[in-house]
Amino acid sequence: MRVLLVGETWISHATHVKGFDAFSSTTFHNGATHFLAAMQAEGLEVDQLAAHDVPDKMPRTLKELSQYSVVLISDIGANSLLLPNATWLEGQAQPNRLELLKQWVSNGGGLMMAGGYLSFQGINALGHYAGSAVEDVLPVNFSRYDDRIETPEGQVGKVVESDHPITKGLPDLTPDLLGHNQSTLKDNATQLMTIGGDPLLACGEFQAGRTLIWSSDIGPHWCPMPFIQSATYKTLLSRSLKWLGKEL
Repeated sequence: MRVLLVGETWISHATHVKGFDAFSSTTFHNGATHFLAAMQAEGLEVDQLAAHDVPDKMPRTLKELSQYSVVLISDIGANSLLLPNATWLEGQAQPNRLELLKQWVSNGGGLMMAGGYLSFQGINALGHYAGSAVEDVLPVNFSRYDDRIETPEGQVGKVVESDHPITKGLPDLTPDLLGHNQSTLKDNATQLMTIGGDPLLACGEFQAGRTLIWSSDIGPHWCPMPFIQSATYKTLLSRSLKWLGKEL
């Protein structure tokens, strides 16, 4: 089973001011390092498409998507999928990859969205997935506004469905999570875990495919290192991917 992780990288440009003088530096960051290691340990093959490569390298056909059983969108906004350089810079018509993902799920694919500042609707609503074809297939309805819930004091993720293959035998999550994206469960979806009364882990089916959301992060900062280092972290996320790929 092959998984495509879309996003979860970023580039930071900083200005350093030291008295009279100033200079800048640029650094690259990958927020999926721990996730990738954990999934590899669980025997899953995950290909990561870095955020800066998404506009031009995200699959544009069902044939290209068909090499994957699961696509995981994590902390990258809808614009990166909607605006390849051919459209943004040259004004050329190109496939709508949000609609393409919907069709791929309809045909049997497994789609997951993980939380973050550019997931769901995101910071300042810049994630921009509300009202899109991706929202159509996922098991929750998105806010139309900034949907981040910051809980620096920590908040418990609670199991509410213990008979599902993903959550069977799993405890409530500790250590606490430090934030999530707020959403509302759709009528035909299954809520597996909650956080602060909101869906934390929810799943559903869309025609021949399966979909799932994890509304917190797959790495820091919402997902703290003590939780990442726990056995529950890799079990929960690997089971989620396997369920989406119809191996559970």
